[in-house]
Amino acid sequence: MPTTFALSFAATDTFKTWLTDTGLPITLTVLGALILARFAGWAGGRITKRIDDNYQQGDALVRSEATKHRHSVAQVITWVVITIIYVIATMKVLGQLDMPIGGLVAPATVLGAALGFGAQRVVQDILAGFFIITERQYGFGDTVQIAITGSATDAEGVIEDVTLRVTRMRNADGEVITVPNGQIVKAVNLSKDWARAVVDVPIPATADINRVNDILHRVGVDAYADTGLRPLLLDTPSVMGVESLEVDQVSIRMVARTLPGKQFQVGRALRVRVVTALRRAGITVAAELENDAVVGEAQ
Repeated sequence: MPTTFALSFAATDTFKTWLTDTGLPITLTVLGALILARFAGWAGGRITKRIDDNYQQGDALVRSEATKHRHSVAQVITWVVITIIYVIATMKVLGQLDMPIGGLVAPATVLGAALGFGAQRVVQDILAGFFIITERQYGFGDTVQIAITGSATDAEGVIEDVTLRVTRMRNADGEVITVPNGQIVKAVNLSKDWARAVVDVPIPATADINRVNDILHRVGVDAYADTGLRPLLLDTPSVMGVESLEVDQVSIRMVARTLPGKQFQVGRALRVRVVTALRRAGITVAAELENDAVVGEAQ
């Protein structure tokens, strides 16, 4: 009985010693890592919020390229810092458990090689994300069209998040699309520096082309003089001429340089003006342009 009591006391004393010398430091390390990670996430959120607030409180109608890049870089740095914190905490916990980190080098090398073959896509995603950010291909707030490996249709929407591994975007239906960066074949940035609104006007083949060109030219001049459209336009919309010929109709193209991301709004407004001007001149247009004009008036 005394022997059993002595063994029990010794086991309890050993556990208390382990709890004091090892368990408590491990707990503090884990808690410290969680607190630091939360703080890094909070700081990153504050930085990106300040960037957004500076844009929203300014006079700019669209985000500048520098603002988009700073927003994306802030998100990536936050993600990297949190990852580093967790890696360091894991290594410290292993050291506190008296696990020989040096002895894990050889197994880690083998495991790393095995994971390398199985995680090639992850490495590819991270490398692709690195070049997307450093080359400023697109950033937060950009409207992009992305061709994805193995997908028959392109993903199009507004960028909401760019990390080293994935790109998140929201399409016109409000759906969030997450695309691994390594699977992006082609990215078309529709809101970089400037954009172009293209309006194809289908008219009957019997219409006077020169008269229609004059009407469209006046529409462009009036649109550039309009106080509502002028801030969105970089110059006067111009008439390019006949774009296509068909048996019963001719398509005349009108283009306008706009601020990045505003080409859709300007295109809808121009269609409304074109349909109205041609209707007043007694010239009929195709049904699809009429429908586009109705949508533009509603919006």
